[in-house]
Amino acid sequence: METNLMLIKCVLLASCLIHPRACSPSCNFPAIFNFGDSNSDTGGLSAAFGQAPYPNGQTFFHSPSGRFSDGRLIIDFIAEELGLPYLNAFLDSIGSNFSHGANFATAGSTVRPPNATIAQSGVSPISLDVQLVQFSDFITRSQLIRNRGGVFKKLLPKKEYFSQALYTFDIGQNDLTAGLKLNMTTDQIKAYIPNVLDQFSNAIRKVYSKGGRRFWIHNTAPLGCLPYVLDRFPVPASQIDNHGCAIPRNEIARYYNSELRRRVIELRKELSEAAFTYVDIYSIKLTLITQAKKLGFRYPLVACCGHGGKYNFNKLIKCGAKVMIKGKEIVLAKSCNDVSFRVSWDGIHFTETANSWIFQQINDGAFSDPPLPVKSACTR
Repeated sequence: METNLMLIKCVLLASCLIHPRACSPSCNFPAIFNFGDSNSDTGGLSAAFGQAPYPNGQTFFHSPSGRFSDGRLIIDFIAEELGLPYLNAFLDSIGSNFSHGANFATAGSTVRPPNATIAQSGVSPISLDVQLVQFSDFITRSQLIRNRGGVFKKLLPKKEYFSQALYTFDIGQNDLTAGLKLNMTTDQIKAYIPNVLDQFSNAIRKVYSKGGRRFWIHNTAPLGCLPYVLDRFPVPASQIDNHGCAIPRNEIARYYNSELRRRVIELRKELSEAAFTYVDIYSIKLTLITQAKKLGFRYPLVACCGHGGKYNFNKLIKCGAKVMIKGKEIVLAKSCNDVSFRVSWDGIHFTETANSWIFQQINDGAFSDPPLPVKSACTR
């Protein structure tokens, strides 16, 4: 009998080692607090500077939803997986419910504070340090106001949610393209990446000091495969790979990611009470782009919603851009007719179909360290 019991235990242990997801605990996260840029912005920039115009939101929300996509983002699929409502943007005062978290991300955000206005550079003034100030203020004020009772009790999170929540980070891409906008070389951009990650690490420490213990951190995408980078920052043909991606731009992203992973490993040692999940978004998106046809997608380097050129991207005529002709409003940058088969939505961001596929790979755990699904991200 004891021999059989031991054998069963050994089989279960072996199974867990081969398929860790099957044996991982469920964490029951009551809330999500997100920090980031347009890859996870659910309405922050739109609340501050005006809505991302239709056809953004056309597929799922059927109207502009503050997201730079035709539908849901990865952060939306994370919320669905955890059984939580979609995150409202902290900056959005209209109809928002923060009872299960808040989204501090805004499109164009950087880790480092920008030194130019949004009109000059396209970079959001709501950099990561500002998002942290907003978060700190949210913790204090949400509890003061929640204690008033009534509707406030329903719209704001419980105090204990802040220590039990999942803290998600998807930011850094705009810090890298900021160097490209200044015509910096690959080596010059690499040289300032440690400073970017110093500030990123300090942001994690600040959230930890406020009680955050479960961190979910995305690395950055293959920049050299994004239509807007290929259009705005071209490289010689000799520096384009077999898939049409710019080799030196991807080199920058890989260096950033390797250094980010090293910082996460250091933070695990330093902040020993926290659980960290590092997610290799780069490899997932690169697989999607380079194997698009095999996966059932089309034209991975061409924007679905854009206007003209090799990549259907024009920085002056972005998705949803309109002009008035003889008193009639004409949309110049329209959505393609096969959006459900496309990878790139507007040359910068991904379609809902692509985001859904990306999330499925994330949630399998194969691209994460540790290799666990999002429901188990409390595991240390």
